[in-house]
Amino acid sequence: METAQQKAVDSYLRMWEDVAAVATTSDWQSPKLADHATGDALSVLSRQMYADHYNGLVTRGKPVNNPVVQSVEPPDVPTTVLIRDCSDGSNWLKYRADNGQLADDEPGGKHLINAEVTLAVDGSWRVTRFAVEGTGTC
Repeated sequence: METAQQKAVDSYLRMWEDVAAVATTSDWQSPKLADHATGDALSVLSRQMYADHYNGLVTRGKPVNNPVVQSVEPPDVPTTVLIRDCSDGSNWLKYRADNGQLADDEPGGKHLINAEVTLAVDGSWRVTRFAVEGTGTC
């Protein structure tokens, strides 16, 4: 049987897989974004996709995540799991949708991500909040 920590990490990783898939078209209305994210996390993802769509950008590739559980609350029957990740976005870059050219000359890199994953009423785990630090923060 999977532990709460395993389920939370799986949900976190699947959220980034969903984001990478949706980012190929910057479909800010994709229901896929809500499969593993909710609350502030979903709002941030939707707004970023909308901004990319508005600016004519798409993202290719995918991040390489290395999540580590930092804490669980409450310890006996966790409903909240905090995750720390050093995500490598070196091969996950933005491109102009109209001509396929790189959107900028900034290379991708490693970013520290702190995330909160919570147990929903329906028994699923979803990322509720996350913060991505700047390139080179891990």
